[in-house]
Amino acid sequence: MIALEEVGVRLAGRPAIDSVNLTVRRGGWTNLIGPNGAGKTTLLRAVAGLVQHVGRVAVDGRDLSRLPAPARARAVAVVPQSPLLPDDMTVCEYVLLGRTPHLGMLGRPGAADRDAVGTAISRLDLGSLSGRRLNALSGGERQRAVVARAVAQEAPVLLLDEPTAALDVGRQQDVLELVGELRAEHGLTVLGAMHDLTLAGQYGERLALLDGGRIVAHGNPDEVLTEDLIARHYRARVSVTRLGGAPAVLPTRAEVVA
Repeated sequence: MIALEEVGVRLAGRPAIDSVNLTVRRGGWTNLIGPNGAGKTTLLRAVAGLVQHVGRVAVDGRDLSRLPAPARARAVAVVPQSPLLPDDMTVCEYVLLGRTPHLGMLGRPGAADRDAVGTAISRLDLGSLSGRRLNALSGGERQRAVVARAVAQEAPVLLLDEPTAALDVGRQQDVLELVGELRAEHGLTVLGAMHDLTLAGQYGERLALLDGGRIVAHGNPDEVLTEDLIARHYRARVSVTRLGGAPAVLPTRAEVVA
């Protein structure tokens, strides 16, 4: 469903992404992991068409760079890490923006658009907040509104850039479980970027480890979340155990000599 071929991005004259090749199957979920500055967000922005790149990014065989903006938005929805949220918009109005690529020439939402918005608001547990303005929400509530807008967009591909930022552990589970349900129900294809290695491995069926703008390891969570790879690329001391059939990464404290 998603195919990246020799994708490269230069920022401020320097390579941020270098010759990345990656495929995510239809209905699959791949998470990008890697240390700060590895290029995870930049790679997602390249897939979304938000930053200039070389190489080819295709969804379902279609080169996204050749599609007009509305068609690209119907193909790919994005949950950005730092979204711009208009303070004076209500939650309902903001989620409705996700329907923009589907509106006709008059730009007026119809019954299908209202249904999609209502479903997204309900699934993100935002019903009691639908009339509240965005500037009156907590950080976690805002993040759920951003996810709801992407869900309302009903694109076959969902890009997640730190989707659980500012969420408590319960809401983290809610959002990630919802994405899993959408995969099962609608064949949604997911490409995410996550800092939390345990969550990345619990929910992603495949992981791609980036370092210095390159993919240095790619495979299932057991193949990528190893103590050796994490120590080498994160420069971290960790212990990898198993939790619910998937690896869990625990930091280990250095021994203190009295």
